[in-house]
Amino acid sequence: MKPTIKDVARMAKVSISTVSRVMNAPETVAESKRARVLQAIEELQYQPNALAQGLISKKSNTLGVLIPDIRNPYYSDVIRGMEDAAKLLGYSLLICNTDRDEERLISYLENFYVKQVDGIIFASDFLRSSYYEAIQRLQFPAVLVSTSSTDFEIPSVQVDEEQAGYDAVRHLIEYGHRNIGMICFPLDGSVSGPPRYEGFVRALRENGLEQYSTCVEFADQWFEEAYEAAAKLFTKHPDLTAVFTASDEFAMGVISYLADQGISVPGQVSVIGFDNIRMAHIVIPKLTTIAQPVYQMGHMAVEKLHELITTGSVKVLRESVPHQLIVRDSTRSILSGNSTI
Repeated sequence: MKPTIKDVARMAKVSISTVSRVMNAPETVAESKRARVLQAIEELQYQPNALAQGLISKKSNTLGVLIPDIRNPYYSDVIRGMEDAAKLLGYSLLICNTDRDEERLISYLENFYVKQVDGIIFASDFLRSSYYEAIQRLQFPAVLVSTSSTDFEIPSVQVDEEQAGYDAVRHLIEYGHRNIGMICFPLDGSVSGPPRYEGFVRALRENGLEQYSTCVEFADQWFEEAYEAAAKLFTKHPDLTAVFTASDEFAMGVISYLADQGISVPGQVSVIGFDNIRMAHIVIPKLTTIAQPVYQMGHMAVEKLHELITTGSVKVLRESVPHQLIVRDSTRSILSGNSTI
């Protein structure tokens, strides 16, 4: 049988409470008693029960993670970054899919409280006032990743979404494209849709192409929805020579639709994605895209949460990480003398 705390107390000739204090507040125990307890623990090879320790210390070394949908490939590297950072810092992760459902999300927060998680990471969704109130009521240290809040003082890690959208469209314009459309997340109800659309519009406006800012169709998050949105976009605007999409999965949906119509990418239409998920360099043609450092963002979110848990504050409240334009095969220049086909 595994040794218990009673066995340790019996061998050391002290009370159970003394053994507990040696493990959780050793400075409160006389040196002679502390030495006997530590020797008994070593001889018996006693391993404290993690649940019991959590009840005493009010810590579980567990972090709760709230994401909209783990099926989205964007989250694989984000979670991997969180997991690696958590391992280094001595935490485990408890990951929950919210489906962006308010009732479901708040129920997860209540469950996190019962399980005594030490803090939470909230990803890729609006921080509604009801969420913030629940976080405050349950006294959770919290960090946002792939989103931020100007209404509430909660630490966050994300890229500049508007600038990233601008850089994507500027790349197309620099390649000579003037007839440019977009497949976007909804402007109402999504975190990334509005700023990426604003970047699209700003790039068009600065280059005298604002009339194309209405060449936009919307999809929630999946390939199939982007395929249907592409059909609508090209039916309305068959003259488009380039499309900026709000995600790599959207880009794949657009390319699939164009292939089914006998339209080559990038020969006739250039397509640029967003995120640089793993599939971006595997599909044919390989995707030109805006890369978010998603692994780094997940890693930083856990580090920032650990800082908040251990010190009560963070040095940088809203952390902005750099994005990068990755040019591959799905875009081409149409300027005279610069064709790549």
